Amino acid sequence: MPDGPLIASPAATAVRRQAAALPVFGSGPATRVVLVTSRETRRWVIPKGWIEPQEAAHRSAAREAFEEAGLVGEVERTPIGSYHYAKRLPRGAVLGCEVAVFRFRVSRLLRDWPERRERDRQLFTPDVAAGLVKEPALAALLRGLSAG
Repeated sequence: MPDGPLIASPAATAVRRQAAALPVFGSGPATRVVLVTSRETRRWVIPKGWIEPQEAAHRSAAREAFEEAGLVGEVERTPIGSYHYAKRLPRGAVLGCEVAVFRFRVSRLLRDWPERRERDRQLFTPDVAAGLVKEPALAALLRGLSAG
């Protein structure tokens, strides 16, 4: 067995696209961001996932906000930015992912949602949220919410 993570096959090493919702409540000093925990590592992330065939990326982001965090609201059609991360696959393979991030204005937090038992959900100020996420480009997007 080789040391370190397995590298995915050449076909799988191409960067794969995902869409994410950056869920925002309020404005100005009252702005809050919703983060959820990932299923495997339990670290704080924004809702994201694969873009389904024939699905617009912004619609995918809204779907993930509902499924992963129980959020209802309005998603913007144009991404506010993007970030990259390495997704670990079964047996240690790694897949590069580019995530388009869409602002999602939250109007309701549901008490029950599809992944409620698999994730924690919490509201943070943008600066605190930026300190909790792992990806530097995502942290920069979060810090930008405080400035705007």
